[in-house]
Amino acid sequence: MDMQLQGKRVLVTGGSKGIGLACAEAFAAEGCDVVLSARDPAALAAAADRLRATRQVRVETLAADLSRTEERERLHAAFPEIDILVNNAGAIPSGRLQDIPIARWKEAWDLKVIGYVHMCQLYLPAMEARRSGAIVNIIGMAGRAPRAGYIAGGAGNAALIAFTSALGAAVQANGVKVVGINPAVTKTDRMLTQARTNAKLRFGDEERWAETLTNLPFGRPIEAGEIADLAVFLASPRGHYVNGTVVDVDGGGMFRA
Repeated sequence: MDMQLQGKRVLVTGGSKGIGLACAEAFAAEGCDVVLSARDPAALAAAADRLRATRQVRVETLAADLSRTEERERLHAAFPEIDILVNNAGAIPSGRLQDIPIARWKEAWDLKVIGYVHMCQLYLPAMEARRSGAIVNIIGMAGRAPRAGYIAGGAGNAALIAFTSALGAAVQANGVKVVGINPAVTKTDRMLTQARTNAKLRFGDEERWAETLTNLPFGRPIEAGEIADLAVFLASPRGHYVNGTVVDVDGGGMFRA
């Protein structure tokens, strides 16, 4: 199916690995030029080389710490003209309230919560001025089903779900759409990190991480490419009427007994 995205320019934050890189690959497969941003220059270069080796599209990168206001502004100054923004950068730690120092809590929210909000503030004006554009916020199922063992992430995701819905409802009048995706457990490096933390909390032994990933819907975690395919559809003209919506991708796990 042609998603009608040929020649669009897509910015993916947290684009060097995991869901971000999968999104970049999926948009590149549709003929989009891609801008990747993440903290690690070496990882960004490797991701860009991987894309260039398989797709005849323009791939650009900018290493930046998007938890910092000035770094988000630097990214926007370098690449002000973007058709699609995929907000994906985020690393909110697992842990209970007493496990996460307030400085770490703030650091995590500065990247994923405030970072998403600020990126929208930076890129929306140009999209609204030309009456076209799409923003896809990669959020997370913890915002729908919060747990004390991931309290910072659950609270942050809930805020972003509300933000995405409210913003989508407002900007559609100017020809722009804003949507979100809530992935459940997805097979990435971050999945392993969180599983280790959860095992430490539950069993006192992080090496028992595999025991925290049992009883998943369909017997497996989500593939990053499945989230990326959905992001492409939601950002495309094919998914034009899906706006202000945050799509839960959890295999129905939230409703299991």
